[in-house]
Amino acid sequence: MIRDIEHDMTIEMTRDERARRDFVSSLRSHVMRDMADAMHAEYHGQVAPEFERENGRLPESGPEVHKLMKSHDYFRFYSSIRYNAQEMVWRSVIPAVDRQLESLADKAKQFDAGKQAGSLILDPDLPMPKTVTSLDVHLAPGCYHSEFLADDVATGAVYDQGLNVFSANLMGEHLCDIGDSMSAFVKVRYPDLKPQRILDVGCTIGHNTLPWVRTFPDAEVHAIDVAAPALRYGHARAQALGLPVHFRQMNATALDYPDNQFDVVFNSMFLHELPIKDIRAVLKEVHRVLKPGGMLLTMELPPNNQSAPYDAFYLDWDCYYNQEPFYKAFRDQNYQDLVVQAGFDADKYFDTVMPSVAMSEPGVFEQAVHADAHFDDKTGRLTDGIVWYGFGAFKS
Repeated sequence: MIRDIEHDMTIEMTRDERARRDFVSSLRSHVMRDMADAMHAEYHGQVAPEFERENGRLPESGPEVHKLMKSHDYFRFYSSIRYNAQEMVWRSVIPAVDRQLESLADKAKQFDAGKQAGSLILDPDLPMPKTVTSLDVHLAPGCYHSEFLADDVATGAVYDQGLNVFSANLMGEHLCDIGDSMSAFVKVRYPDLKPQRILDVGCTIGHNTLPWVRTFPDAEVHAIDVAAPALRYGHARAQALGLPVHFRQMNATALDYPDNQFDVVFNSMFLHELPIKDIRAVLKEVHRVLKPGGMLLTMELPPNNQSAPYDAFYLDWDCYYNQEPFYKAFRDQNYQDLVVQAGFDADKYFDTVMPSVAMSEPGVFEQAVHADAHFDDKTGRLTDGIVWYGFGAFKS
């Protein structure tokens, strides 16, 4: 069974709705653990040796492994179940959200009207990017921007509840393990960095924004996204949890902030949702708004040029089957080159691998964040023993 989400913007679920949610979460865990392990074993035990006998070498790239695996029944079975389980994640929570949609919108308005240290600024004239409007990213119906009534928060609530199902208790109590780990990384590895202003670009509902408020309570934390219903929900959720964040509706390719404003600009699992030209624009804007000495920190999946062929194939699954068409193109990039092209110096670049801070034994996290980046087949996979991969740079 998965935990219920506990804050004042959560929804009530019937016994049947909880049972459906728990079943879907268990099914997805079975796919991502047991079936993924079986597919891995089939590749190394049958597919790769057969290819080597015929070609005198092992497969050398993710696409080559993908081409091989597509002809095998187990991969087709795995992909079919995984795809359907992903759709079921959203279907398992949408009916409960729909039933309480008006009351959720009312609660969000009450939080917005109450005393608060944070803020919410929306821009109804902001053009929605075609990368958002033209497809249901993650197979989420209506993507994250669709609105169904005035002051809508539907997609935010569905994302919150859906991520809870998707992550199967692996993302922490408030689904914020990435943000917890990122902010702890900064505090542990760079203890002299005392950020006063922090920006999250592509925040969705702020799961990974709020940990920065807890880790750096003296800092002013800002967060942007293009999706108004996600921001309304995220702002209300932050207020419900008593954490002040300044949410704004904004496109990260054209930040509406003056130069040299922030000590840290971060993003989590965001860049791979963008075409390369937009990634370049985002990183260039991040460089512009960072103060000299400020830090860019990106939590993403490791690049293909540093991944074993099978791992590259496995992690690129979402590009082909999960409505994330820019995923592989991003992972095919040299991340350091992207950062340098945005204006950062090559010698100020870093990358890192860190275990979940919440799941680490004492001292393990601290040791990992000071070590050189080294990743394996668990890096970025939402499974037991997960480790997160990040990269970034300091502005000169």
